Amino acid sequence: MVLKNIFRSTVLGLRKLSVFVGARQGNTVLPAFKQPQCIFYANWTLTSICKRDEILLNQPVRQYARPSRKKQEFPSQLQDLHLSMLKHEYASVPLAQSVDDVVKKLLTLEFANHSEKLRLKEEQLIAKVRRDEDDRSSTEVKVAILTARIRNFQEHLHKHPKDKANKRWMLMAIDRRKKKLKVLRRTRYDSFEKVCQELGITYTFPPEYYRRVTRRWLAKKAFCNKVFKEVQKQKAEQREKQRAAEATSSTDPQGTVA
Repeated sequence: MVLKNIFRSTVLGLRKLSVFVGARQGNTVLPAFKQPQCIFYANWTLTSICKRDEILLNQPVRQYARPSRKKQEFPSQLQDLHLSMLKHEYASVPLAQSVDDVVKKLLTLEFANHSEKLRLKEEQLIAKVRRDEDDRSSTEVKVAILTARIRNFQEHLHKHPKDKANKRWMLMAIDRRKKKLKVLRRTRYDSFEKVCQELGITYTFPPEYYRRVTRRWLAKKAFCNKVFKEVQKQKAEQREKQRAAEATSSTDPQGTVA
């Protein structure tokens, strides 16, 4: 509607201009614009205005607009669990294999919640590293349980990166697993290698010193070293004086009693 009004006003203005230019200007008579020429000029002005508007619309407003970034898909540890598998509490029940299809479908992972799937995953990891069939409290089993929970936290934080509480729980679980792996590496190295290989854990050695080096810390350390050397020097002088006093007292013959 706005463009139509601009077009009409432009044509009318050009017609008036043609009449005015066709009139006498001094002693000469200028040729007036014809109607096709007016329409061509009006179309040219409208196309230039439209192109200018398109250029302005395509430009970002002070570069505030940010391109949308798609998150990379995080691989879930539960994706290898088939939906036809039975839940953990029904897997060892022989009657669950011979029930009706509808009832059996209710006992499978198709109608299981996330915690039941996570429990089944923990049992699968425990079966890889346990020492015997009844092992539920060894270090290897605890490392397997913590590994399943840590990967569950990682998957959750990939979707909800601002969840500080679960991030804190994940870091605490990582610290507990690190301590247990350290003990296992020191006591049973063959089991340590097996656990890392079966669970896909990459063990990295902690740095020898954690403190960040700054100029203030370097100046403080240099001052402490200087004070320590001065104190040791004073103690050495005192020891020399004591030895000299003891030597003079032992060589002095005035040890008679009156």
